[in-house]
Amino acid sequence: MKVRASDKMIDVMSQWGIDNIFGLPGDSVDTTIDAMYRAQDKIKFTHVLHEEVAALSAAAQAKLTGKIGVCLSIGGPGAIHLLNGLYDAKMDHAPVLAILGQVQSKMLNTDFFQEVDTHVLFDDVAVYNKLIMDPQSLPRIVDEAIRTAYSKQGVAVLTIPDDIPAHMIADNFNANVDNFKIEDYQVDDKEIKAALELMKIHSNPIVLAGTGIRNAKKETLDFIEKFKLPIIQTMPAKGMVADDHPYNLGQLGKLGTKAAYEMMQKADLLIMLGTDYPYAPYLNHKIDAIQVDINGDKLGKRHRVNVAIQGETQKVLKRMIELGDEVKERPFLNTAISHMAQWRSWMKDVYSKNHEGVLPSKMFHDLSTTAQDNAVFSIDVGTSTAFGARFIDAKPTQKYTISAWLGTMGCALPGAIASKMVLPDRPVYAVAGDGAFSMVMQDFATAVRYKLPMVITVLNNKLLAFIEYEQQSAGQQNYGISLPDIDFAKFAEACGGIGERITTNEQYAEAIEKYKNTDRPVVLDVAVTDEAPLPGKIVMDEAKGYAKFGMGHLIDKKSMPELPPMKEILRSFL
Repeated sequence: MKVRASDKMIDVMSQWGIDNIFGLPGDSVDTTIDAMYRAQDKIKFTHVLHEEVAALSAAAQAKLTGKIGVCLSIGGPGAIHLLNGLYDAKMDHAPVLAILGQVQSKMLNTDFFQEVDTHVLFDDVAVYNKLIMDPQSLPRIVDEAIRTAYSKQGVAVLTIPDDIPAHMIADNFNANVDNFKIEDYQVDDKEIKAALELMKIHSNPIVLAGTGIRNAKKETLDFIEKFKLPIIQTMPAKGMVADDHPYNLGQLGKLGTKAAYEMMQKADLLIMLGTDYPYAPYLNHKIDAIQVDINGDKLGKRHRVNVAIQGETQKVLKRMIELGDEVKERPFLNTAISHMAQWRSWMKDVYSKNHEGVLPSKMFHDLSTTAQDNAVFSIDVGTSTAFGARFIDAKPTQKYTISAWLGTMGCALPGAIASKMVLPDRPVYAVAGDGAFSMVMQDFATAVRYKLPMVITVLNNKLLAFIEYEQQSAGQQNYGISLPDIDFAKFAEACGGIGERITTNEQYAEAIEKYKNTDRPVVLDVAVTDEAPLPGKIVMDEAKGYAKFGMGHLIDKKSMPELPPMKEILRSFL
């Protein structure tokens, strides 16, 4: 029996549970699009307006669900646009399949219109990267690409000349869905006991947990409670243990808490669970460490490790809980709880201070307290990341997605689109600065087209605010950071959605409540004040930078710069 190669490719994808593809049609993917037309009952095609949004949405879908996200574009310019979102997937270890068109095979290597050697271009971003020249091999390679993306938690890229999928092939391939298994590492009790012994002889252990605890939320909670351990979570793991749990110290680093910074320095044992935390200078490298990770290449990468356990975090923690003796009291934990309580008191002062307009810290706090227990937060890069980290108390029942490692602006709207596609019954809240939102705002129309109810908050201060403070902390004068005055509420209405201009915190709180059950996409165009996203702990180099900036401003502008409240500066510095 013969079948079109394109139809068999779509069939293989469907067998793997793929039911949606983000992308744009065009000449070099016409045969694939035609096959998708014939298989509309199996796989939905979400037609976005920019390929970057397609890739960012596919990456967000994978982060939210653990299931492979798929994006598609023509070769040449369309494929190049995908790269940013695919790097986001690569760096956040999200399984994604990218299908790239290409000029017809007979035109390859002739410098034809839009001919780009994508096989070479995508080599760095991909864990699997193939140029397909044999129609009969297409279904097998698609199957292999999906398996590799899952097993290596990365991006698989297939470049397909448009004539290849049009060929008739023998229908003799069966997808390897039932045969596919992620490697199952056996828990070694010797390693478990070595880790427990190390925990027993150290009085000040601290946990640093990453997304490797995604499937071990309960075990992580039981682990820290049984052994009385303060926990720090990386930004992409935010909320996997409730942010308001008394043992939770928030994040570590510039966007983290002072309590996390201080307790890391006081610790005598670091327990890393499923994390490849990149900001190694914030770790205490003088102390012993235990590391648990499914990926052997991550063990010992960021910190010298005394006990390294390769395996699933869930299984390892279960066994440690079974074999370990409960700790009744730990003074180090009591100190951590006290420091975090003080930090929370300081943050309450921050969002409660007198202000005009909309105070971002108060806005994020109100969003956090109003959002439903099953809400999805899609947070953009910039001040949105900083204020989200500080003032949204995420819960294990909620989801929180960002561009963690690549840190690409414009990720919130694609993340919201993906959230509503794969989790249609859950409320979705996206938050982006005006700089980030304006990069992808055309695809708000995509949310309207597909009737995806969501609430998008745009922090509109006509400024790249996070870069403003980056420049200042580096001792540089602010330059090139102003943005045009865009009425995002009117834009939302022009796209067919709901737009509302917000000028006070009271209006914002009312709007969040008002649109809890919206049936259309909403943009809240929020006129925010320029509130400084100060680091949890201002280190000496940053303090010197701010001083240099202040002196330069005085010399250049003949005036003192406007600074955050001195009380907030001193709390972060001292």
